[in-house]
Amino acid sequence: MLKLHEVTPKPLHDSLDFQAAALQLRSHRQAILASNLANADTPGYQARDIRFADALQARMRGADPTRLSLAATDGRHLAAPEASDGPAALLYRSALQPSVDGNTVDPDVERAHFAENTAGFELATALLGRTVRSRQMALTGQP
Repeated sequence: MLKLHEVTPKPLHDSLDFQAAALQLRSHRQAILASNLANADTPGYQARDIRFADALQARMRGADPTRLSLAATDGRHLAAPEASDGPAALLYRSALQPSVDGNTVDPDVERAHFAENTAGFELATALLGRTVRSRQMALTGQP
């Protein structure tokens, strides 16, 4: 038999952290992929991306993979400004067929990743909406 004092409910905001983190990272990745597509004709541009699963795991452990962290090795160093989406989690995409001008963006690959990320964003939005509606129904007793 389960005793009432043995159950410790989680705060409401804790249950939404996963969906919020997924949405933030999907949005961050969408901006990266859009930048790749926008620079498809820029000589020397290197396509970038993040590993979504790794970034989400880091976020759930409390780290912010989109923040740039700097170490001050001398007391005279200035403090680094807070970065909202620095390049710490960015990786270079391996070029399947690099162009002569050094550009590694393959528009077809980028569009495929963009579509996949959009589907993931829509799924995360739907799950978040469903979670909020179920919490609202539990609190008010009305759908």
